Amino acid sequence: MTYILAIDQGTTSSRAIVFDADMQPVASDQQEFEQFFPASGWVEHDVEEIWESVLKTCRAALKKAQITASDLAAIGITNQRETTVIWDAETGRALHKAIVWQDRRTAPFCDELKAQGHGDTIAKITGLLPDPYFSGTKVKWLMDQHEGSRERAAEGKLLFGTMDSFLIWRLTNGASHVTDATNAARTMMYDIYAGRWSTDMCAILDVPSAMLPQVLDCAADFGIADASHLGAAVPILGVAGDQQAATIGQACFEPGMMKSTYGTGCFALLNTGADAVTSKNKMLTTIAYQLDGVPTYALEGSIFIAGAVVQWLRDGAQMISHARETQEMAEQGSGDVTIVPAFTGLGAPYWNAECRGAVYGLTRDSGPADFARAALESIGFQTRDLSEAMLADWPNADQSTLRVDGGLSANDWAMQFLSDMLGAPVDRPAGVETTALGAAWLAGMRAGVYPDAKGFAELWACEKQFMPRLSEDERSIQYARWKRCVNATMMV
Repeated sequence: MTYILAIDQGTTSSRAIVFDADMQPVASDQQEFEQFFPASGWVEHDVEEIWESVLKTCRAALKKAQITASDLAAIGITNQRETTVIWDAETGRALHKAIVWQDRRTAPFCDELKAQGHGDTIAKITGLLPDPYFSGTKVKWLMDQHEGSRERAAEGKLLFGTMDSFLIWRLTNGASHVTDATNAARTMMYDIYAGRWSTDMCAILDVPSAMLPQVLDCAADFGIADASHLGAAVPILGVAGDQQAATIGQACFEPGMMKSTYGTGCFALLNTGADAVTSKNKMLTTIAYQLDGVPTYALEGSIFIAGAVVQWLRDGAQMISHARETQEMAEQGSGDVTIVPAFTGLGAPYWNAECRGAVYGLTRDSGPADFARAALESIGFQTRDLSEAMLADWPNADQSTLRVDGGLSANDWAMQFLSDMLGAPVDRPAGVETTALGAAWLAGMRAGVYPDAKGFAELWACEKQFMPRLSEDERSIQYARWKRCVNATMMV
């Protein structure tokens, strides 16, 4: 049994990738699922549709690889973080559609938390900020909407989890209600310093602790996927939230290393080792990974809209038919148009849940090429926002290189602009599926199939390096324009 199955349950699709003993992907399958927008700033998923997409992609990937579940040494899971599910402990049916990490419906309650002086408490316990992004306020909202749910939860009849917990519970037929430290750290209910659920945070949010999953290391025994799902019983041995899995997949094991993942959103993590750095610039303090009971910490900056702005060009504005078109179009764009993609507010370092997207610099000559260029530029500008804040918080960071991954990292124009904005090299790995690879490595390492962290890091390889071409003056002029546009957007 030398194969590892990685389940990558993302925001817009579910994927399954089979990795061989050399950590090379041999087959994969992917399936998109519906996004629900019941109100402005609200985003939901149908958990049954997600469950079915996970099963279908796993079975299809095994078939494409021409193997069976009996050939698997383990399963690794990585997932969209913060997305919140509450389900019945007996039937497994969800209380409500999953509330997605992008959802902003709890913004008024977060304002209440700040007004009540809970902001410092939240930061000191969880490393986070009182923002709708995180799971805790979503749990409170769900329980407020369903009468008697708190009583049922206190009796163990309702369970909470992020998508990893829900999938594990389903795969094990209800035998395991668990999560890993990286996902727990994003709930706003977990004490990242003490390594346990916080009774203080549960009290502030009015969440019964009985509904919370057991928290394990990223590489641990999460349970056995029942044979009824894939055809044979398979141990689940690795779990990490998608951004932490990408950090692992990029082999960012040394303090000072930084990676940025470009999917629906953009998420930059800076490994700070055993040092849990308290940000003075609205970055998040979080757990990068936890192995053998020892957490490694990180500073994180979260951009809500990255690849999603390209998706908007395709599905909303209907200016393109495929994301790959933006590369050629951006080369033709004037650079006079600026898009601030605050479709669901702005994340780090602004944390403004109320503002919405805006476009600046339009003229009679503006067209699709200008929008395509502005969309890609917005991703580079936002990444510079994060980088500057992180370096101000922790000057020990390695400023020489940024490792990138995710679907949008395949866009050469976007990565060149990113290098230009940062004034630093940008390294794209030989395999851009680093999120799934991180989950696979955790499971494979636990199963004894893959090497340890040091051996894994030695295998990391760069496919292409992008070097900055802009002068410092031009870089500063363009970034100053972006900052003016952001400030104007937040004033509306």
